[in-house]
Amino acid sequence: MIRRTKTVFDWIEEARALGVDGLELHTGFFWTGSDDEVDRVGTALAEAGFEMPMMCASPDFTNPDADARAREIEAQAEFMRITARLGGPGATCRVLSGQRYPQVAVEQGVQWASEAISGLLPLAAELDIVLAIENHYKAGTWNHPEFAQAPAVFHRILAGIPDRVHFGVQYDPSNAITAGVDSAEFLEGVIDRVVTMQASDRFLEPGTTLDDLRQADGTIGYAPALKHGVIGRGLNDYDRIFSILVEAGYDGWISIEDGVNGLDELRASADFLRAARDRWFGGSTAVRVRAHERAKQAREDIR
Repeated sequence: MIRRTKTVFDWIEEARALGVDGLELHTGFFWTGSDDEVDRVGTALAEAGFEMPMMCASPDFTNPDADARAREIEAQAEFMRITARLGGPGATCRVLSGQRYPQVAVEQGVQWASEAISGLLPLAAELDIVLAIENHYKAGTWNHPEFAQAPAVFHRILAGIPDRVHFGVQYDPSNAITAGVDSAEFLEGVIDRVVTMQASDRFLEPGTTLDDLRQADGTIGYAPALKHGVIGRGLNDYDRIFSILVEAGYDGWISIEDGVNGLDELRASADFLRAARDRWFGGSTAVRVRAHERAKQAREDIR
């Protein structure tokens, strides 16, 4: 059972101490979703000096119940509107494929997820925001892991949606590890579609290896021996990851997935990413993604 013990306004106030430029919000932060609540959140963000560049939504487009899928699509549309209201043009709203229901075949799941995302792209264009599909593991309220956790399935959905202006990838290196693949190698395969990044890190319990945790299908998941921790001190090779990003012309938002062990670790992760910004991106806060800019220019050229 999920218990709410802190409001989004509490979180915004606490985040002032982190020295970050923006706050990624989660759909679970909104208790009612009313216009009044959203506007109050927007006011609190502005007063704290934060942008809201990314919304973390978790739609379930592979539910075998057609009515449930329709409700998920409508809920995603509403959070896209909230994203535009708080983040403005260019903000991203995360999108997922859905759960890996045992009774849903891969072909069917790919079709449902692709159709749902494609059907939302006209709204994304109208709102001038971007839907970003994350290489994900499992939402906290789900019973099953991500349908597209396996890179092969993720790539099938990605390849089937050619829009590069209002659709892209939110890259999470640690989720690549839980999928059983090298996080930097996974990035190399999607770098031309990456529009946002969610940084995190994982640590192995002493005496444990990834091979020990690997399941028959090659995935790992959130095994008890695989722990959250401070970014830059775990299994991800961030020097290699940042070098790939820089070479590809990625200078976009990087959010922080940390804080499981308290605000001190979250602050340490923020410190690491600020230092990385200075080292790898020359301290830039320009928010430029070369591949995305080229896609937008190509669209304008066609017009």
